[in-house]
Amino acid sequence: MARSPHGLLMLLLLHYLMVALDYHKANGLSASKDHQEVTVIEYQEAILACKTPKKTTSSRLEWKKLGQGVSLVYYQQALQGDFKDRAEMIDFNIRIKNVTRNDAGKYRCEVSAPSDQGQNLQEDTVTLEVLVAPAVPSCEVPTSVMSGSVVELRCQDKEGNPAPEYTWFKDGTSLLGNQKLGKHNSSYTMNTKSGILQFNMISKMDSGEYYCEARNSVGHRRCPGKRMQVDVLNISGIIAAVVVVAFVISVCGLSVCYAQRKGYFSKESSFQKGSPASKAMAMSENDFKHTKSFII
Repeated sequence: MARSPHGLLMLLLLHYLMVALDYHKANGLSASKDHQEVTVIEYQEAILACKTPKKTTSSRLEWKKLGQGVSLVYYQQALQGDFKDRAEMIDFNIRIKNVTRNDAGKYRCEVSAPSDQGQNLQEDTVTLEVLVAPAVPSCEVPTSVMSGSVVELRCQDKEGNPAPEYTWFKDGTSLLGNQKLGKHNSSYTMNTKSGILQFNMISKMDSGEYYCEARNSVGHRRCPGKRMQVDVLNISGIIAAVVVVAFVISVCGLSVCYAQRKGYFSKESSFQKGSPASKAMAMSENDFKHTKSFII
């Protein structure tokens, strides 16, 4: 009876799976089916448990931290690196006395022991998550803005885990309403996830001292308050100033025209014509004419 291509493919996959299982059994390789996850607050203690059979005198234990590269944590019956001073072994388990955020990651314990089928190797993995309180957030608050403009206040923390939510305060009063994602009105919009407080059309009433608070399940911190002043654009004052400048320019122009009509600007030339230098020039010319005529 002919088999379909799909049926033949399934048989081949089943065959390879059975071969792989026989290989692992023959070499004594096994792994824990339950992946462990350990969550701890920074600077507290954590225990990384290795779920393997009871330790024997012939067992060999290694702990490794996985990542871009593999680093040894416990090797040749000794803790490695900075774990020497802040961790200890309890049977197959590691007790870290002072967990830091750099300890977060995936760990693997490997236990090998001789058996009737050869070397028996068992593995177990543990993921360590470190919760970190927010640091003092970085806040951006402009000192002076013009009324009617669009203004953004920014708040950000890069250390908190899980990522914190942000709340803005004005003069000590929270601007966050009952809605989880933020409060919306005609004046501003606050996003508790990004930490941005945006005024769509800021007014004089929005002047005050602002600060932001970053909060997660571990703790909360806030930035120092900064005052923002909203200045109102004085349109009537600007118009009055323009009128005054135009009036001054007009008066100066009329004065110049009046002076030209009265001939104040031509007196200098008249004075120059009646000056001794001009008279001397005229006498020189007359003497020259007289001498010329005498010679003739």
